[in-house]
Amino acid sequence: MAELIPWDDFEEEYAKLFSAEKGAPAKLFRMALGTLIIKEKLGTSDRETIEQIRENPYLQYFIGLNCYQQEPPLESSMLVHFRKRIDGELINKINKKIVKREIDKSDKEVKKKDCLQEKGEKIKNKGKLILDATCAPADIKYPTDLGILNQARIETKRIIDNLYKPLRVKLRKKPRTSRKIARKEYLKVAKKRKVSYQERRKAIGKQLKYLKKNLGNIEDLIQAGASLENLSKRQKNCLETIKKVYEQQQSMWENKTQSVPQRIVSLTQPHIRPIVRGKAGKPIEFGAKLSVSCVDNYVFLDKISLENFNESCHFKEQVEKYKETFGYYPESVHVDKIYRTRENRNWCKERGIRISGPKLGRPPKNVSEEEKKQAHSDECFRNAIEGKFGQAKRRFSLNLVMTKLPETSITSIAITFLVVNLSKLLRQFLSLFLSLFTNNRTGELIKPPFINFDYTLNNFYVLKLIDLSENSWSKVA
Repeated sequence: MAELIPWDDFEEEYAKLFSAEKGAPAKLFRMALGTLIIKEKLGTSDRETIEQIRENPYLQYFIGLNCYQQEPPLESSMLVHFRKRIDGELINKINKKIVKREIDKSDKEVKKKDCLQEKGEKIKNKGKLILDATCAPADIKYPTDLGILNQARIETKRIIDNLYKPLRVKLRKKPRTSRKIARKEYLKVAKKRKVSYQERRKAIGKQLKYLKKNLGNIEDLIQAGASLENLSKRQKNCLETIKKVYEQQQSMWENKTQSVPQRIVSLTQPHIRPIVRGKAGKPIEFGAKLSVSCVDNYVFLDKISLENFNESCHFKEQVEKYKETFGYYPESVHVDKIYRTRENRNWCKERGIRISGPKLGRPPKNVSEEEKKQAHSDECFRNAIEGKFGQAKRRFSLNLVMTKLPETSITSIAITFLVVNLSKLLRQFLSLFLSLFTNNRTGELIKPPFINFDYTLNNFYVLKLIDLSENSWSKVA
């Protein structure tokens, strides 16, 4: 796997992130990216990944160490800095370069394409492109309006305690937060198996009043002389998030609506948004939405956003990226129903690209067998990308992104698709190696011609038996 990745090609780009005069010497790009790949491949935590590298000489070679060492090569906290420095765009560049190099090796018409470019002739469309979108769920508790308001009330209570400490002498009485009463009101509804609309609305209204009271007490403490410097960085960010949550929940409660733009569903990760997928079992997921393309069973991360978006709007951009990477448009594009808009169909028709699926409008009464066969073939071919999503979510970490920051989450998702492609290349090498020992027609194992089994048996095989009568060893050649 180490030979597949062009480490040196991106070392200079990675070095630009650091200062040549300040700070300690930075870790090499191979060590940074290699550690993240090992973590994704093994499915371990940051600490466990460092322990695995410390115990395994092969993993130490993979990250660029010259010899085996028993000490950990780096601290587990460095993986967070690696994910911040190596952004998703850089990983996508590496992914495209690896895949393009492997596809060009097996593509017999690359030289023919170059000759046509020199002559100025038009290059024919080639290849099949699959497009689809999915969601990478984040590691958060399933959000409810009542639960978020209760959590915000608890956090504001702790902030009030910290702001009041330096004002004990000046203010004799601590601001009342009604914490016990508010908790009882919350548990009265939260513990019920089924809650009616009126009960839920009444409970949300009460929690909004308690939260408004706490926010007012915080403003009073600041005016009395309390400083926000007494709060930690996490509490400062949480306070700003709570104010936005209160505005959103108050607006929904007053207008009796269930949605609001840029809705916050987690106080610890306010960048996460609800993504409506409309699938059975999981109609709504909470995490980053990504649009992916698949070429020859290799996957590319074309678009990733923490906000919800319509994937059909990026159809042209993804097809243009295919042309930018390979030098020609695809012969056909296999997509879901949401991509088959009139605008996208006309755009493909102008460039001679066939888009899968039936035509827009009323379906015809008589459909030929050839068209049915083509539609069935397109749908079967499009299912390949669903298998890639399944592999990324079941075998790797796409099903639950454990990173907490928006930039580290994007890096973690991009690393997942890079490892998916590397795993495919390793399987190809393994199948090529095993083909040397099998008969292509029958599938039976054969003896390779470059191994002399007779020579091995005659010269190196000696069987030792115990003579029980004499209790001694006798050699039998």
